[in-house]
Amino acid sequence: MVILFSCTKHEAGPHDSKSIANYPNDVLDKWITLQVRLMKNTTGTPNVAFCRPYTYSGIAAYESIAQGIPNGDDQTLNIRWNGLPTLPQADKWKQYFWPESLNAAMANINHKFFPKASPADSSAIDSLEYAIQTSFSENTQTLQRSKTFGSDIANAIFAWAETDGYKHASDPYTPPANPGLWAPTPPAFAIASTPYWGNLRTTIAGSLDHAHAGPPPFLYSTNPSSDFFKMVQRVYDASQSLTPEQTAMALWWRDIPGVTSPGHWLSILHQVLQQTNARLEKSALAYALTGAALNDAAIAVFGDKYVYSQVRPITYIRGTMGFLTWNSLLTTPAHPEYPSAHASISSAAAVVFTNLFGNIGTFTDHTYDYLGWAPRSFPSFKAIALDAGNSRVYAGIHYQPSIDSGLAQGGKVSRNIFAHLQLHDNSKSDY
Repeated sequence: MVILFSCTKHEAGPHDSKSIANYPNDVLDKWITLQVRLMKNTTGTPNVAFCRPYTYSGIAAYESIAQGIPNGDDQTLNIRWNGLPTLPQADKWKQYFWPESLNAAMANINHKFFPKASPADSSAIDSLEYAIQTSFSENTQTLQRSKTFGSDIANAIFAWAETDGYKHASDPYTPPANPGLWAPTPPAFAIASTPYWGNLRTTIAGSLDHAHAGPPPFLYSTNPSSDFFKMVQRVYDASQSLTPEQTAMALWWRDIPGVTSPGHWLSILHQVLQQTNARLEKSALAYALTGAALNDAAIAVFGDKYVYSQVRPITYIRGTMGFLTWNSLLTTPAHPEYPSAHASISSAAAVVFTNLFGNIGTFTDHTYDYLGWAPRSFPSFKAIALDAGNSRVYAGIHYQPSIDSGLAQGGKVSRNIFAHLQLHDNSKSDY
């Protein structure tokens, strides 16, 4: 990393602390690359919990440069993050080199969110920070001032993050034991995962307004002529005739083992930023807003999961339909079925992308090139979300109504965020 960055010095750029509009996003690009790696290498963490490093790192990245965005810029946002105390303020009479503020913020926040990273990954954080800093040609005092400011921003963001309620997300929980309700599933029969995630504080106040899952799931029934039975039958029938394309779709969105579901969307963001040649300001904004959307959609969906506590397909197919040896293509996650979390967070991210980037044409996802998998191409951001959601039927772990409800829910969360930030919403409310 040191060799890579020492080959090409960064130009100092304009000497006005507020002239950030022309900076490229190369520094953020490298930090996102490393964070995808950190997520991929982290084990023993619930999938949904990876929303938090994505979210708070994105906010730290944006806030580390926000005070350098010119007043009156159309993209300037004084975002009111839910419950965040006043952040450190830059000295308006002194110069800052904002890429270094970002560099320091990202190094600090990643160390804090990945405290159990391997020695190699922990060293990679330090090496990347040093390599980027030594590539700058700004004077020492300006760099040190900028570094201190960025690190202080990260400290404040992390302190705020620690109060969002995640520490109680896995408190003891006894699931209700009635017919049609969720029960631990094979093969591990693990206890309920993060049953109180729905109690976490959202990043944007009001993001969950009218965003509960709906309509309610079908009334539970064991009658073969009932809507419930027919819904499960569709999952079973699909499992008996999976095409290679359907199998590939399900595996593509498995995400664990891999880069996790939030990590997969961070990888997609990374690729979109590269495809659109986004500058630093827009890149940091996209990082912060997609993270907020993922985070708040996950809170919404997990809150509803444990309200409805709907039985998973594998339990019903084995216990009620009598296919005792049936297995889903993917292992069933250890939480209730309705609504689909993959669908919800995917539509939330897609709505943000649509609003910030518009129609960028065909997007090809290369997230799993490292596994030797063929990439998947999509005509729109909405198509990505639909692919992610619908894959769960072929995976054998969700019913179609749960997917449809999750897609609608995630889209609503993101539209709420744009409404509360008074941003124009270019997305269509047809998830």
